[in-house]
Amino acid sequence: MTQGEALSILKTGANVYLTGEPGSGKTHAINEFIAWLRLSGIEPAITAATGIAATHVGGMTLHSWSGIGIAESLSRADIDRIAGKEHVARRLQKASVLIIEEISMLSAATFEMADAICREARRAELPFGGLTVILVGDFFQLPPVARVQAMSVRFAYASPVWDKLNPITCYLTDQYRQDDVEFLGVLSAIRAGEVEEAHYEALMARHTEPGTPPACAPKLFSHNADVDRINAQELAKLPGKAKTFRMNAKGKEQFVEGLKRGCLSPEILELKEGAAVMFTKNSPQGKFVNGTLGVVAGWSFDGSPIVEIRSPSTSSGHRFRVTAEPMEWQLEEQGKVRASISQLPLRLAYAMTVHKSQGMSMDAAVIDLSKAFEYGQGYVALSRVRRLSGVHLTGLNARALEVHPEILEKDREFRAASDAAREAFAALPSAELAGMQKKFVKAIGGAWPNPSQSLGTARQPGSAGLPGRLAETLQTVRDANDLNAAAKARGLTVSTIVKHLEELAEIGKLASADFEHLISQGELHEIAEAIEAAGRERLSPVYHALGGRHSFETIRLVRLLK
Repeated sequence: MTQGEALSILKTGANVYLTGEPGSGKTHAINEFIAWLRLSGIEPAITAATGIAATHVGGMTLHSWSGIGIAESLSRADIDRIAGKEHVARRLQKASVLIIEEISMLSAATFEMADAICREARRAELPFGGLTVILVGDFFQLPPVARVQAMSVRFAYASPVWDKLNPITCYLTDQYRQDDVEFLGVLSAIRAGEVEEAHYEALMARHTEPGTPPACAPKLFSHNADVDRINAQELAKLPGKAKTFRMNAKGKEQFVEGLKRGCLSPEILELKEGAAVMFTKNSPQGKFVNGTLGVVAGWSFDGSPIVEIRSPSTSSGHRFRVTAEPMEWQLEEQGKVRASISQLPLRLAYAMTVHKSQGMSMDAAVIDLSKAFEYGQGYVALSRVRRLSGVHLTGLNARALEVHPEILEKDREFRAASDAAREAFAALPSAELAGMQKKFVKAIGGAWPNPSQSLGTARQPGSAGLPGRLAETLQTVRDANDLNAAAKARGLTVSTIVKHLEELAEIGKLASADFEHLISQGELHEIAEAIEAAGRERLSPVYHALGGRHSFETIRLVRLLK
């Protein structure tokens, strides 16, 4: 399912489980939905299973929002007491749409407790007291954490509450993080439980001796103690005195503390020239994303760090410099900012935990999977990285390439349910679908957005009849000078722009004149000859025959011309 198709379903007010592989754009899709709700005058309750995830989406943990805190179980008296708290009752009664991010990390027990509180506070026996509930996440990623080591934890989908919600599954299938065909093949094989010798060999080709990883690539660990130790050691090796940058905060202490715990930038950040750093937030101008790596190259006139980074949208070695300035993380509730913190969107990048890397798109990482012991650990760590060339393995065991058999079977069910939903909604007349969406907005007290303000589905001139995302990409490509400019204008990766063009070609809606201006004559002739010699089916032989002089995306464009 595409983001546009999922967004159409979300707008009907149905309970939805929004899922997809890492990098498929789940957060982007939900942000589009949130923006649409706000244009309609509806303020959603935005929550997440963990503090880090909550910080990413500008919300609070489900535990805090529902008032259950750290409780592991609730008695009838507990439910009455929590639901009777004035601020909790007011918050839950005002809500109409509840969004829960990183649902894979929420246990069935916590899911059920939040449901019980909502039903009591809202005086309704419907699941979550009749709220529209949007669940976002991927069960192949990090599971719920048990506070008691011996205690088994059920996933949220195993709860009877999930069945009562009966969410429509929207399984996103486009890929926005990885743009390496070979690497995507490896990740897909792990996810499908179909790892073959060729996939194992592709990973082992990225084996790096423990003492020789690239200096700029962070090491992923499972424990904070290892991370703090290595970051401190590496910073101490650099000459000179460290500059200190302190976090500023506003708002109630309890909210501020929650933001601090979830923020990937530390409260006190120490940097030196030459320090390896990682950006912890997306740049509004597209200069970097959460996970972009760089090195402190100097200081601006006001003492801000100047970071040298490699362009995240190209495979070349092109580097440029960005002055890192403080950015803000906010906690919003009912449209009001309850707390905010401000810090440089940076952290030392010598090491970090796998847990904190979730949601990041990383240029490179040093990963030791020789001691992987849990299903999915290897998949989560590997899927942070954009390309196979950015993976530096210091160890790998068989368990690292395995996923939980229960999740594997459940995922097949989710995919089938998503396909069925896609077909059902595609069969609806557009007028009927729009009527459902308008009815939903009216039912929860909103106002239908002005068409000139609508997000994500605008059709472009000359692109009638195309899905909105393809129409936008086609018009953008026609107007752009090069692939990077098209990607920046659309807010997508270069690989996704090319994928959209490939989809257009498949349905007969792409002409050479639409995109041939993106390829120079020199590139065209050289790549065309390599394709003729190596064949059209696989990109890697063509890429290697050209000595890596041209990106996979440019090769794919030339292939579309032939």
